[in-house]
Parts: sequence; C-alpha cells; structure tokens
Amino acid sequence: MEVLEWIRSHALALPQLAKVALAMAIIVGVPPLSRRLRLPSVVGFLLSGVVIGPHALGVFSPHPAVAEFFANMGKLLLMFFAGLEIDLALFRRARTRSIMFGLITTIIPLALGTAVGLRFGYSPIAALVLGSLLASHTLLALPIITGLGATRLEPITVAVGATVMSDTLSLIVFAICAAIYHTGFSAWTFGLQLIEIAVFVPLVLFGLSQLGEYFLKKVEDDENSYFILMLAILGVAGFLAQSINLPGIVGAFLAGLAVNGAVHDKPAKGKLEFFANSLFIPIFFIVTGFLIDPVLFFRSIVDNFALSTAVILALVFGKWVAAEISGRAFHYNSAARLTVWSLTLPQVAATLAAALVAYDTFDRAGQPLIDGRLLNVVLVLMLTTAILGPIMTARFAPRMLPEKMPEDAAR
Repeated sequence: MEVLEWIRSHALALPQLAKVALAMAIIVGVPPLSRRLRLPSVVGFLLSGVVIGPHALGVFSPHPAVAEFFANMGKLLLMFFAGLEIDLALFRRARTRSIMFGLITTIIPLALGTAVGLRFGYSPIAALVLGSLLASHTLLALPIITGLGATRLEPITVAVGATVMSDTLSLIVFAICAAIYHTGFSAWTFGLQLIEIAVFVPLVLFGLSQLGEYFLKKVEDDENSYFILMLAILGVAGFLAQSINLPGIVGAFLAGLAVNGAVHDKPAKGKLEFFANSLFIPIFFIVTGFLIDPVLFFRSIVDNFALSTAVILALVFGKWVAAEISGRAFHYNSAARLTVWSLTLPQVAATLAAALVAYDTFDRAGQPLIDGRLLNVVLVLMLTTAILGPIMTARFAPRMLPEKMPEDAAR
C-alpha cells in the first residue's frame, strides 16, 4: 500500500503536459492492443481510465475540468454520430419490418428491465429508466457483417433500421423519466412535458433538418464552415433539449438523424468523425473509467450479483425473444434470427451515455436518479454485452451466407 501511495502522490504531481501526453499515448495505443486481445476498444479505454483514474494510480484528480469538458463533448458527438450513421436508405427499404422489429425489440427489454428494477426495490421512475437503458442497442458488430459482405441481406437491413426506432423510443422514455424525476411529478408537469416533447421531436427532425440542409448547402464548398456549422447544429439541438429539461444527448441524437441525408458522404462529415473518434469520444470513455473504483466495483458485483445477473438475463432474453418473434414472423431462418439477436445485444453508446446522465440527475432532495450500485451494474452489462455480442455475431453471421434468404435478401 505504501508503494501505491508513493506512485499516486508522484502521478498526481506530474506536469499537465505530461498528463496530456499520457492520455494521447493511451488513445493511440489502446485500439491495437484491444484488437490483439480481441476486445472492443471501448472496453480498453474504460479499463485505461480505471488504471490512471483517481481510484487507482491517481494520475488525474476526481473531477478534472478540461477532461470533463472533452468528455461531455465526446458524449454529445457519440450520440450525434449514432444518428448520422444510421443508414436511412436501408431503413426505408424495409421500413415496415424495421418499425415492427424496432417496436418489439424496444418494448420487451423495456418491460423486463422495468420489472427487474421494481423487483430489486427501485422506485417506478428508476426502474423505468433501467428498462429504457436495456431497450436501445449499439451495432458494435456491424463491421463483422461488412467484412462478410452481408450488409444488404434483409435481416441485416431490418436490424439496422430497427436501431432508429429503439434508440429514439428508449431515449424519449428516458428523457420523460429524467425530467419528471428532476422537477417532481404532477399531472400538469407531465402533460406539459409530453406536449414539449411532441413539439420538440418534429421541430428537430423536420424543422432543423430543413434549416440545417439549407445552410449546409450554402457552405458546402467551404469545408471549414461546413465543419463548424455541423457543430453549431449539434449545439442548438442540445440547447433546445436542455431548455425543456431533456438531456442534451437526446437533442444530439435527433440532430444526427435530422441532418443524416444532408451530410452523407460530405468530406467535412468525415473530418468531424475523424476528430470525434480520434479525441473526444475516446476521452469520454476514459473519463467514464475515472468513475469506477475497482475495489468497490468488484465488491458491488459480489454484493449485487443477483441484480447484475437479473439485468444481464433480462437484456439477453428480451432481445432474443424479440428477434425470435420478428424473425419467425418474417420467415427468417435460425442463422438469420440468431444474427439479428447478436447484433442487438451490445449496450454501449446510448446506454452508457444515458446511464451517466441519470447518475448526474438529481431530485429536489439531492438524490440521484440511479445510484452507484445500479451504475456499476450498467457498466457490468456494457462490458459483458460489448464482448458477447461481437463473438456471437462472428459465430452466427457466416451461417447466413450459403443459405437461401427470403425474397429481397435472395435478390
């Protein structure tokens, strides 16, 4: 312990530029190391944050202002690109089936997650937030599908299109819960919040879409202005969301959907994506690792093993049931159903971002929406599904290729 304290005291006293250099070395070195270990780079960044964070080596203080600003930007950009990267053309091509599967893969995990929260003594709002966290998914294993050349198969199209529904609906449910928890529940407040959301969502998706497309077209020959304008659109959407007591990540995601078609294949979009993925988003995951106290984390797993297991099983079972019901209704074979299931397992982008917002959302008595115990459980869920999902996709997806797929996929 004395050696660790000595290291911690010297690490915290490092010059700021040395700490910046260390952070940059982590951002550069973690992805190739994670690939060699066959882990998602997200997991590598989180673990790196744990190691250099205040609960381990102590290189950074508990709340480093600059790092937290970069992390907040990373969180918003993560959700912005979650909306931008959804292939709306694929969604339109199998719109009806995508909507059906999106609703099913949202409602079933939402219901199961809420039931688990209530079973373990959480308030109805906190339980519903837990359910909303399980309702979304991150297409972490999509590069595996791309590598197999299977992105145009109908089951994959439906799984990708369903992301539009699941992420949007889960974030709306989460936003309503967070707003009610923060301001207190009343019929008037609840009704007003629903009206505000009913105005806000179309305003961003259609109004900001038209306005953004108009201004982006005006500056499409000036990459620097295009780049800045995209950031401005993100900022406006986030501000509008916060002005009606919604988390900024909801506005960021909807802004990504709103300008999805306008910025597709634009060079400035690629530059912003490079900038975000090279700096802000990795820092978001690293700073998230600062929150994890390794001793308390593993103790929490042991002490709350039943809760962790129940949450993971609710997610795995809920997504499997949704994929089975939809797959059988669409006449997909078993390989296709299992592939769709595996694609919807990972809980990374929206789940982690929303969980951290919930952890920082307080009621009038100063109590957080979700406590440290549930945050640790969500991190366990994220780590588990971020590893399990790609492994299962790599196993099941190749089995689709030699088999005859239904109609559109066969063509």
